[in-house]
Amino acid sequence: MFSQWLAWRIQWPSIVIMTVAGLLIGPVLGLINPQEGLGELYSPIISLAVALILFEGSNSLDIRELKGISKSVFRIVTLGALLAWVGGSVAAHYIAGLDLEISFIIGGLFVVTGPTVIIPLLRQAKLSARVSSVLKWEGIIVDPIGPLLALFAYEIIKITLDKPVHISDFIPFFIDSLFAIIVGYAIGILVSLLVGRGWLPEYLKSPIIFCFVLICFVLGEAIMHEVGMLAVTVMGLTLARTKKYVHSIGSIGHFMENISVMLTSTIFILLTASLTRETIMDVFTWPIILFVIIMLFLVRPLSIWISTIGTELTLQEKTLVSWIAPRGIVALTVSGYFAALLIEDGYSNASILTPLTLALVFITVCVHGFTIGPIARRLKLANPDSSGVLIVGASSFAIAFASHLKELGVPALITDTSFDKLYHARQLGIATYHGEILSEHSDFEIDKSPYNNLLAMKGDAAYNALVCQTYIPEFGYNNTFSLPIAARQSEHREISSAIKAHLLFGEGATFTELNKKVNIGYQIRTIEIEGKQMLVKEELEPNGTPLCVKRKNGDLAFVTFKEKLMLNVGDQLVVLEQGE
Repeated sequence: MFSQWLAWRIQWPSIVIMTVAGLLIGPVLGLINPQEGLGELYSPIISLAVALILFEGSNSLDIRELKGISKSVFRIVTLGALLAWVGGSVAAHYIAGLDLEISFIIGGLFVVTGPTVIIPLLRQAKLSARVSSVLKWEGIIVDPIGPLLALFAYEIIKITLDKPVHISDFIPFFIDSLFAIIVGYAIGILVSLLVGRGWLPEYLKSPIIFCFVLICFVLGEAIMHEVGMLAVTVMGLTLARTKKYVHSIGSIGHFMENISVMLTSTIFILLTASLTRETIMDVFTWPIILFVIIMLFLVRPLSIWISTIGTELTLQEKTLVSWIAPRGIVALTVSGYFAALLIEDGYSNASILTPLTLALVFITVCVHGFTIGPIARRLKLANPDSSGVLIVGASSFAIAFASHLKELGVPALITDTSFDKLYHARQLGIATYHGEILSEHSDFEIDKSPYNNLLAMKGDAAYNALVCQTYIPEFGYNNTFSLPIAARQSEHREISSAIKAHLLFGEGATFTELNKKVNIGYQIRTIEIEGKQMLVKEELEPNGTPLCVKRKNGDLAFVTFKEKLMLNVGDQLVVLEQGE
């Protein structure tokens, strides 16, 4: 958790910090070796954690995200994965020097990206909705496919060693995979029925579904090793599909997301801390480094560019998708499993599978983690400035405020259910959204990546409170604000200090009063700050109402009931005051 917090604080990719932390406490300083400490529990703990992370990722998918990109996603997870498998296998054989049989096993495994590495990067980079959806869907769908391809290649090796290959020899493999899909689908339907018919109390819903995920994974593993991940992915996709019919299933999302963050952090550190110094030193050999370079600059780009010919993706989107493919937990865990099997079967050079995988994981995590933001901004697929404001409610004051923010270079979007109220905003060139912000359709129709702050400024206090409560998980507690409607001075004293920190402007600056002032000619203007000072609202009142401060670095700080704002040289204070 410290690694996650530090990454957030210094704006580094969290997976980079976690990998470095694991290497430091493990092979570098020798403080702990989780694999020795946990013994036989080490592999099952990691496998179950991966299952939960995969379920959370697949359960968060929504088919509406594929609007306009379905052809691209389908091509990438089919033809793209096949091309990556062949290309990775050829590179492993001719560059890394592995036997051809081993190469096809490791090539299949290396098609995975996965939610454990992709989702933290997407959270950090604030990509455009289309590219973000492509990368997320690819990571979650291909994650269980990679181990299956590796397992399929291993089955071929075992069969060809004993006798000539016949298509009937692969029937058990495909039947087992089909059974895993059926298990995942059946458990997903069962859970949706239990929730939909009210057989699970609200306080037990998340823990019970958590247990069903573990049961689904274990049943899949009992059918055939490494298909448990396929089973939980199908279960997650099934529940994601039924959320539109059984709305309360969606309430488990935040619980599973929090669990996923904890497990991702833990597993990365467990895996990297369990590596030996010898394994790390093996990484720094030319065949391995050259293999990673080929995977980065040849195999991945070719597989994406060829598979997306004639699809909806633009040139810039193809370029970014073809570059971003970090490998993570699944590659590390499953490669260790196959390395042990192949060494037992007499393939001595299978011992380099672990350092080979470690090199690919660590280099791709670092390179893609540090470059996804700059490259996306260079390609105009991410917003360079995420300090924008999403305003709910198209009142006179909201439109005037958004117009002034736009003049300051701050992105602003106004949403409202009234087409007529949005008319004036559109006339001023302000971005608008006509629809219900509380509807889940807005999640797929509004690109929220440019906006870091949410201001609920409708003329209904209960509605404003509901909007803030709904969007706190997405925007953050400190970036969600509400405008008071109209209240007596005595009522403000009864409000808790925690709520006061999220009530906008000042005790006299209510929805009614602000709109009245704008309608009679008050104007919003900017005051340049020339010296360090404390903002004293009383000095500006009654003629002026301080609204927010645009910091020198472009960040916005809103005036609230509670917070005392410090003004620094170069800051800009935005106030509402009487017009001349």
